[in-house]
Amino acid sequence: MQVKWRNSLKNGWRYAALAPILLLDGCAGNPYWIFDPKGVMADTNLFYLLVDVGIMGTIVGLTALLVVWFMWRYQKGKNRGKYDPAWSHSNTIEVVVWGIPIIAVGVLSYFAVVGTFEINPYNPTVITNHLKPTSDPVEVDVIATDWQWLFVYPQYHMAVANELVLPAHTPVFFRLTSTAVTTTFFIPQLVGMIDVMPGMRTKNAMESNHIGEYQGIASDYAGAGTSWMTFKTKMLSSADFGQWVQRVQQSPTSMTYTSFNNYAGPYINVHHKVAYFSSVQGGLFDHVIDEVMNGKTWPIPPMMTENMVAYMQKQNAQHRD
Repeated sequence: MQVKWRNSLKNGWRYAALAPILLLDGCAGNPYWIFDPKGVMADTNLFYLLVDVGIMGTIVGLTALLVVWFMWRYQKGKNRGKYDPAWSHSNTIEVVVWGIPIIAVGVLSYFAVVGTFEINPYNPTVITNHLKPTSDPVEVDVIATDWQWLFVYPQYHMAVANELVLPAHTPVFFRLTSTAVTTTFFIPQLVGMIDVMPGMRTKNAMESNHIGEYQGIASDYAGAGTSWMTFKTKMLSSADFGQWVQRVQQSPTSMTYTSFNNYAGPYINVHHKVAYFSSVQGGLFDHVIDEVMNGKTWPIPPMMTENMVAYMQKQNAQHRD
């Protein structure tokens, strides 16, 4: 029952919110990903967003209507309102001005507490409470560099650069860290944003029942190559995901601590190159955190920011993957 009224509320508000947007876009497409969730976390996040907007919008709307009504009723010289010189108190007004805010705060507090647990990135109950005993979640270690993404699949001992591929109908648990500056991991249609910080580990989780391709981005400015620090997220069926894993594991390239040191150097991935690594040296994620905590850095060449065009020409000549 709860799921039904949640879905009704979400769909109603979603259509109301998208109506003016679609009119402005001429129905040519919908770039407003947040209103078209395809993952459990994103869908739940939208629900709580709509609850907040709905409640606060109702309060603001009623207040605006009352202001207009008071201006009309008590307009000077119109004699629409009754004047009572002995008036000093009204129980009705007290109930309205105190009752509505108390009810609003109570309702918002309830949804805030429930939502905090449901979409807590470290332990989202909207996912963990529905894990099947026989389910096999996928674990992904996310390492952000200047300015690329590396996705390590510890269960499969492999890694992929700048492309995230996952099976549908399967919980996914992320560990995230960065080599340089703080950035943000965000797949608007699948999972909310989470900070990715150097020398630290954050977590996130997601699950989607929709096969398709979705846009992932670095939603914080993190330097010269941020604009190209994007990645495609592909949700596949279990069978297709298994075939994709086999294809990656046939790649002739591997990722070791030494090769990661070269990979992590500043690189503006203008052409969105994707690289497969059939094997990954064990403990790479923890090794990166330890290295950064011990002072390891990958300095940005001054030329990269002083003359980006010339540097990118030099970078392309190196044919770096």
